[in-house]
Amino acid sequence: MKITVIGAGIVGSAIAHELVLRGADVDLLDTRGPGLGATRASAGILAPHLEGHIPELRRLVTCGLSMYDDFMRRVERDSGQRVEYERCGTLQAAFGDVEAQQLADSAGALRAEGIEHTLLDGAGARRLEPALSDHATAALLVPAHGYVGATCLTQALVAAARARGARLSTATVRRLDGGRQAALVTTHEGTIRSDAVIVASGSWPIEAQPSPVPVITPIRGQLVHLRLDQPATSRVIWGPDCYLVPWRDGSVLVGATVEDVGFDERATSDGVRQLLNAAAGLVPSLDRARFEEVRVGLRPKGFDELPIIGRSASMPSVCYALGHYRNGVLLAPLTAALVADLVIDGRERPELALVRPDRTAKG
Repeated sequence: MKITVIGAGIVGSAIAHELVLRGADVDLLDTRGPGLGATRASAGILAPHLEGHIPELRRLVTCGLSMYDDFMRRVERDSGQRVEYERCGTLQAAFGDVEAQQLADSAGALRAEGIEHTLLDGAGARRLEPALSDHATAALLVPAHGYVGATCLTQALVAAARARGARLSTATVRRLDGGRQAALVTTHEGTIRSDAVIVASGSWPIEAQPSPVPVITPIRGQLVHLRLDQPATSRVIWGPDCYLVPWRDGSVLVGATVEDVGFDERATSDGVRQLLNAAAGLVPSLDRARFEEVRVGLRPKGFDELPIIGRSASMPSVCYALGHYRNGVLLAPLTAALVADLVIDGRERPELALVRPDRTAKG
């Protein structure tokens, strides 16, 4: 089966790898190259139980995390590359009585779901993470959480897919036509005829697409990369105004802003300042960290919290994998499985019913 995947971010690259594992002949297209859009500005946090998701999304992200160990083993096996991946847990810190009560409520919800966790007072949190601010009054530890190097993982996925025969191209897509018998992807280099096309292009629309497509809103996220001589903390730290992801080499990723500014990928002094102040408020030693860079990406947001995955109603040979917003890394293994099941095997996993394109106004 010949399949073209448009978009080589974390989602598109995971789909390409899953498809070649199942015997498909795959072309992977991305004008920028692998992982250089929204993925590059992702901290790679794997924490489905941290934020208050709607129940449907909580089900999806929990499923995504459960797939990650096996997912990583397959990627590293096929690519021959090692990717930084830790299930070191997350520590969510509270400052003041109101936030402490919110953590207590979250702990109650985790207890009802049977999720391992520990609710700590401020002193207990600092025994666990000595660098944490003295102003933290409570903290919630969830040991199952962790992080992965999103850009490195994307590059490994592409290498793994190419090792099994996939072709990578930076040709610009000019037009997509998806009929019942075949799909045509026209680029500036020519036309690719496929049995199916997977659209995983993130926030970026495909020009001259003849049929209505799901509406995706780009949400700018700025992420700051700092560095210390050694890791600042031993696990992901989540505060009221930022999160911190500590890497083994002393890097700390600080994220992230949420800005509805259209297709504007420029970093701003205000965004960087907010993140630096929030980071130092959470872990004061970060005031002495070296500034490495700021990364900016446009996160693709649909009309609700859920991604858009499934066949187009108007183009039978086209399948969408869009709208993952802040959960693209966490949902990559599940999205790849959902798409491959549908396109290769003609099978719909139960989770697909939650994310079908025809639940939206367009599709």
